[in-house]
Formats: sequence, C-alpha cells, structure tokens
Amino acid sequence: MLAELADVITRDKFTLKTSQVDRFISSLVRTSKMVPDNARFKVVSEDPDDDVVLNTAYTGKADFIVTGDRHLLALEQFKKTRIVNVNQMLEILM
Repeated sequence: MLAELADVITRDKFTLKTSQVDRFISSLVRTSKMVPDNARFKVVSEDPDDDVVLNTAYTGKADFIVTGDRHLLALEQFKKTRIVNVNQMLEILM
C-alpha cells in the first residue's frame, strides 16, 4: 500500500517533488501502525486492487479511509470504516 501511495502522490496533479514524497512516506512509516492484509473480503469487482485497501482498513480497525478513488468513495462505508474524500476529512477534523 505504501508503494501505491507513493505512486499516486507523484502524479502531476499533486505537484510534489520526489524528496517531498520520500519525506512524507518516511514520516508515515514512523507514525503509523503497520498491519497485515489478513482479511480476504472481495468487494470491488471493478477494481480488485481496491480490496487491499478495504481489507487492510478492516484488519487495522481504521475509522476512516481517505481517498479519491471513485470505487471506494461509492461505498461510503465498509464495515465500521467510513470512506471519505480529502475535503470531507478536513471538514470532520475541523
């Protein structure tokens, strides 16, 4: 999932330098709880790679998934995890 995140945030629309991405990923690794992808739910038939996100969130008992992925956002919630976009998360935090 970290490799996928690094790939996504290096896309042109984010305008981040490689050094910024590296620092962000390093910080994320230091401050995050790493959990295995033990669950095997099959939810997103259009994009099975999204199931990794859902399974990891489930195993890690995540409160939120913050994403721009349309397949995940369409779910709105998976088990006890809310699925929101960045703007929604900012509203929640404020």
